[in-house]
Amino acid sequence: MKLRIEVVAIDSLMVRLFDRIDEANMPWMLAASQRLSAAFGEHLVDLVPSYTTLMVQFDLPPGEARALITQALEGLKPDTGSAGRRHEIPVWYDASVGPELPVLAARSGLSEAEVIHLHSEREYPVFALGFAPGFGFMGLVDERLASPRLSTPRKRVAAGSVGIAERQTAAYPAVSPGGWNLIGRTPVRLFDREREGYSLLQPGDRVRFVAVSRDEFLALGGDVEAQG
Repeated sequence: MKLRIEVVAIDSLMVRLFDRIDEANMPWMLAASQRLSAAFGEHLVDLVPSYTTLMVQFDLPPGEARALITQALEGLKPDTGSAGRRHEIPVWYDASVGPELPVLAARSGLSEAEVIHLHSEREYPVFALGFAPGFGFMGLVDERLASPRLSTPRKRVAAGSVGIAERQTAAYPAVSPGGWNLIGRTPVRLFDREREGYSLLQPGDRVRFVAVSRDEFLALGGDVEAQG
């Protein structure tokens, strides 16, 4: 870990802990989030964790905020005692709702069943929320599944669509544009204004995707007709 503090705006600083995405970063990012939240207290406006950085927005003089960050993170150690929640998210993997499923299989020289197995056998940490409310960036998928974003993003992606971009994976919480490679769909509501905190997923949580049949998907409230 190599701490760097970068200016984002007059009231915001970016705390960079790492230069590359790695699952091993998460305990450090969680520990840093906790320390900064405690250090800034009521002067913290927002704290946004990502794969390698934390964006800190504050209502203090910038110099004072920078000193506070340096002091708070001195001697930082990874947080091994407070893991996030674990979620099992059902997914119907099928080309009718995941049109890139056969594409990924052909590109990697695998069968569709092997793609499904590789995607669903891992437990993924949630690195960050962004792009849309409740959209959790997760990883890292097996290298054989890594795929670039679509050259032409779709104008509408159905809610619940599960996709891959590079070595990241995610599920779309609502209808939106998107350029990820879609391989299936989940019936789970990832963002709900009636839920405390709104988003099902939070940074530090862990997700395991569970393959289900079409009938199971429908029984759980899934919509096979939704096209975005």
